[in-house]
Amino acid sequence: MRLAVISDIHGNYRALQAVIMDLDKQRIDTTMSLGDTIGYGPEPEEVVQLLMSRSVYSIMGNHELALVSPHYYARLNPTSRDSLDLTRKLLSKPSLEWLETLPSLSLQHGARFVHGCPPASITTYLFDPSDTRLERIFLSYPERICFAGHTHTLNMFVKLNSGTIQQKDLDLEVVHLGKDNRYLIIPGSVGQPRDTHSNKAKYVIWDREAETIELREISYDVASTVKLIYDRGFPSQNALRLDW
Repeated sequence: MRLAVISDIHGNYRALQAVIMDLDKQRIDTTMSLGDTIGYGPEPEEVVQLLMSRSVYSIMGNHELALVSPHYYARLNPTSRDSLDLTRKLLSKPSLEWLETLPSLSLQHGARFVHGCPPASITTYLFDPSDTRLERIFLSYPERICFAGHTHTLNMFVKLNSGTIQQKDLDLEVVHLGKDNRYLIIPGSVGQPRDTHSNKAKYVIWDREAETIELREISYDVASTVKLIYDRGFPSQNALRLDW
């Protein structure tokens, strides 16, 4: 089975379209989305409807959480709140209902899928975790493989059978997974990448039979998305994060 793992689309419909077109060429059996489907980007309705039409299994990100939790919404920075206010106006009732009922995590295909940090956090970031923290995280859930989003970066944390923990950046290559190791994988962002590679859309393919992870980097019409961000009144910072 070949699974595509996508994350942090953030209302960037052009990026998602390009990724979906690539998925159709890659013999993908199923697609998992790690949340933050909306927020920042100018076409949230189009993104949600495309995910629904493709039966992409999705979980809740912190931007979806802010739709249903006034307490968490108040914790967001002003740019995120302004973006979410505009996003809510652009979403249809069916799309809002879909977003508001997403689960906080998923256990499928022998793996764990979360937005923030395992075992089940939607809001906790995994920026530069220490080995001590990673040890606690790996002890907090039983699955051999976990995928998490939220940081928009490209990372892989490996706990070797010996107990040693390694931290690696994902690169544009096929990575073979050791059967005796455990993995925590952050697959980057489709709609607002913050890695050091490029501003292209990112996602990974997990081949369960071949025991591999492959990072995919997809070009899309960034300029049109940037223009629409400005045209629809979203904060300029959202555009500047794409146009580099």
